[in-house]
Amino acid sequence: MKTKQTQKNESSQKLTDFLSKNDVHKKDFAQMIGVTLSYVYSLIDNTIPFSTRATTLERIATVMGIPPEEFVEYKSSGEPRIIDSGVKFLQNKQKKLNMTNVQFLKNFPRQKRSEIVDIWRGALPMPLDFEYLKSICDVLKVKPQEIYPYWEARMRQYLMASGIDLFINADLIDSMFDGAKKYLKI
Repeated sequence: MKTKQTQKNESSQKLTDFLSKNDVHKKDFAQMIGVTLSYVYSLIDNTIPFSTRATTLERIATVMGIPPEEFVEYKSSGEPRIIDSGVKFLQNKQKKLNMTNVQFLKNFPRQKRSEIVDIWRGALPMPLDFEYLKSICDVLKVKPQEIYPYWEARMRQYLMASGIDLFINADLIDSMFDGAKKYLKI
């Protein structure tokens, strides 16, 4: 049976090895998972317990490209996960490019990285802001017309959740999306 010290060392060592192998600076990693640099140092320091916070472990696992269950400290938060077909489409494009999550995240401003990690781990849906979404698509070599159907479906969900009756307002909604397609040259 593993002792708590052994468990702590395994997770800390796993993270240390990942950072070293992938040449990820601790400051960059901290920004990717939305914590302070000193917190990252505490994660890799074998003298204190490794994080048991589900959100933090999920973010770490997402950046590392592994399931959070690989950390012995992980206990599922029980929070529902967003299954967003647009995000799944983008993740599949990333896989086809053989791009790791670290390689992918390094293409974005530091202040956006933890938000993208949350999208990738299923805590946030695909962005509604088309320019922001397009910046993700540009990195993954996805054309606007490829992502547009996912964006439109997401926007329709948003409108419906906001109380707009899509059937009664069908002509207005269709006109709005026709205008969006024209503006985006789709």
